[in-house]
Amino acid sequence: MRPSSPSAGSPPARGGAAPQWREREIGGSRLHLPHGATAALDSAMWALAVMIVAVLSLTAGIDTRPEGIGVTLTALLAVVLQIVGYLAFLRGRARFATIDEIPSVLLTDVVIAVVLSAFSGLSTGLLLPLRDSILSGGCALTLHLACRWLYLRVVEARQRPVGRRARRTIIMGAGHGGAMAISLMQNDPSSPYTPVALLDDDPAKRHLRLSGVRVLGPWRALAQVSRETNADLVLLAVPSARPEEVDGVVTRARELGLEIRVMPSAEELMGLAPSLAPAPASAIAQRGTGIFRPLELSDLLGRRAIDTDVDAIASYLTGERVLVTGAGGSIGAQLCHEIAKYRPERLILVDRDESALHAVQLSLDGKAMLDSPDLILGDLRTPGFISGLFDEAHPTIVFHAAALKHLTLTERFPEEAFLTNVAATSDLLTAATGHDVRLFINISTDKAADPTSVLGHSKRIAERLTAAVGMSLPAERRFISVRFGNVLGSRGSVLHTFASQLERGLPLTVTDPHMERFFMSINEACQLVLQAGALGRSGEVLVLDMGEPHNIESLARRFATLMGYDEPHVAYTRVRPGEKMTESLFGAGETDRRPWHPLISHVDVAALGLGTLREIDDLRLHSEWGRQGELVRRWMTGMSQAPIPEDASVRPPKEGAAHDRGGAPTGRGAVERTGATT
Repeated sequence: MRPSSPSAGSPPARGGAAPQWREREIGGSRLHLPHGATAALDSAMWALAVMIVAVLSLTAGIDTRPEGIGVTLTALLAVVLQIVGYLAFLRGRARFATIDEIPSVLLTDVVIAVVLSAFSGLSTGLLLPLRDSILSGGCALTLHLACRWLYLRVVEARQRPVGRRARRTIIMGAGHGGAMAISLMQNDPSSPYTPVALLDDDPAKRHLRLSGVRVLGPWRALAQVSRETNADLVLLAVPSARPEEVDGVVTRARELGLEIRVMPSAEELMGLAPSLAPAPASAIAQRGTGIFRPLELSDLLGRRAIDTDVDAIASYLTGERVLVTGAGGSIGAQLCHEIAKYRPERLILVDRDESALHAVQLSLDGKAMLDSPDLILGDLRTPGFISGLFDEAHPTIVFHAAALKHLTLTERFPEEAFLTNVAATSDLLTAATGHDVRLFINISTDKAADPTSVLGHSKRIAERLTAAVGMSLPAERRFISVRFGNVLGSRGSVLHTFASQLERGLPLTVTDPHMERFFMSINEACQLVLQAGALGRSGEVLVLDMGEPHNIESLARRFATLMGYDEPHVAYTRVRPGEKMTESLFGAGETDRRPWHPLISHVDVAALGLGTLREIDDLRLHSEWGRQGELVRRWMTGMSQAPIPEDASVRPPKEGAAHDRGGAPTGRGAVERTGATT
């Protein structure tokens, strides 16, 4: 085993030599020069500048006597001043030949030129004239910048990958992403990529050069440029590219036999490390060109830049006790990852799947020892579980992401959908009112808009219950719902089905050639959920903008192409009970109103009466005695579409006491009296 090198920050061992830094292991600067080399180089440039100005003055016939001694004394004084300037302004301030070094170089040269000019004015013919001293300063600055530029070019030429391993790469996009991609390729000696051209549709970037790589045309010129440069790979470096643009590039690249890679967005790069165990500062730099990833379906559907108000999110999350139900699910896990970045006082993760909890804790702290008191294994439907959880954790913010979500199974087993999506939500709301929860966010679905399925009805009731409880509380306590559609890559999503079918050589099963669905990435969904938490108020459902709906068959064929199956066989099944041909994010009478954020709509909810909580307790008992699917189905269908009752607005529930106007009891006392499952 190779011995580990000492850390950069550790002191030298007592009685021995200082530890030697291993540049490759600590990500040392490629611009490293020997100690004192910068001062020597810059001093030589000043001496050369003085001689150049003196020679040019003599050539022009200008009297600069005393010629020899004046030039020598001026050069020596400039060298001394440069060394002093290096010690005062340059040493240790910035890496050699970087943009950070320019202000210090400029300041030093200006100061030296001023001092030389002052000495020239005071001297009696011993130094160069005042005019030549000023010109020497400009000449020295030019030489300093020129030698740094030349050094950069030499370093880049030596470190640029060569040989058969280097893939000749065309970079799509000459913006920040393209510049970063070129830098990674040129600065990584082991890079398997070498940039040969840039393509960009912006006419203002025509003939632009980035680190020596030219923009040779727009995206549509890919075929011509690939032939001229003998390229064999395309790197997409525009995270905000529209789906149709990406589709066009993918189609042309495959026709030309070019491999495709993608430059990750900044959000993707930030998500590479566990959020509670920050990686070393050089972690991303050490990955180099390894961050370039294969094309994913989300790239073809469009990767939108999500603009979130970080300060507003931090204001309600930082230092709070946050509870996330369903923390092991796709949405719950990503929510935990995002919430952890804002440093809450506690982040309590609740799920009934132990393996899922292990996975999400591993993503958070990189260890997953499973011994944290913030990791709670349990079922929200177990009697007494929710009340005990709130008594112990005392959360101030709740994200309720636990739910059954498969439409066909909930249609077959409506009592299960009721117990999880309705009854457990009711119990959480009841516990939240009695434990001073300031913000409750219920994760809903687009199937709650004009519901036609058991799943849709159950989530619509959860929305209306959340609104009812929130409107019964003071305005500073906000209970809201957030509604969005299908999430790409989530557990049990259609992509997993397609991947399994392709691997087994089976046809891709599509319900109907005209069926459409909304899709967004997990990252998009969670960022907007957190933003919605800063904007919503009680009685509202916040609807996330999902873009345009996508045809399922087209999605299936594009996914198969990504997986390397150019001509997949598609088999049509049938529209199952409760399914719609196309989903809608808004129900009848709901208005798309976006007062604060362009991607978040605010919709007022028809709140249920709090007396519904007692009905839920009664119906739950029937569900526990035996399979009462039809009874539960009829009740949820009617309740989700019921008109607003007269008792929709009542006083806040109190711990262990019944609501006014015949409302349902709350708190642990209610659990003991009714036998309700929490």
